[in-house]
Amino acid sequence: MIAQFDVYRNSGKNRATIPYIVVVQSSYFEKSRRRVVVPLVSLNELSKTTTLPASTINPIFTIEGDRVVLNPLEITSIPTEVLGDKIGSMANEGERIIAALDELLSRAWR
Repeated sequence: MIAQFDVYRNSGKNRATIPYIVVVQSSYFEKSRRRVVVPLVSLNELSKTTTLPASTINPIFTIEGDRVVLNPLEITSIPTEVLGDKIGSMANEGERIIAALDELLSRAWR
């Protein structure tokens, strides 16, 4: 079973920059053959090209000793058969992940 907040190793061509992805799709849609995922971008690689503003939209996490940034602006859907190796769960960080998605999808205008 693929659960919300499961973390997978990125098996795609951008794995140096995006080493992991996190499933954000609710288990309500578990019968689907696709999963909505958000990239976890290497903070080391990202810091070479940009400086992130302080915001709930890009929380920083540590996975397998690597510091990574959630990048909801790159949210996508992928077939379940192309998910890489499952390396764990970020269910304990679910509130921060949902807060980032809320920031992205909010109707609040500043």
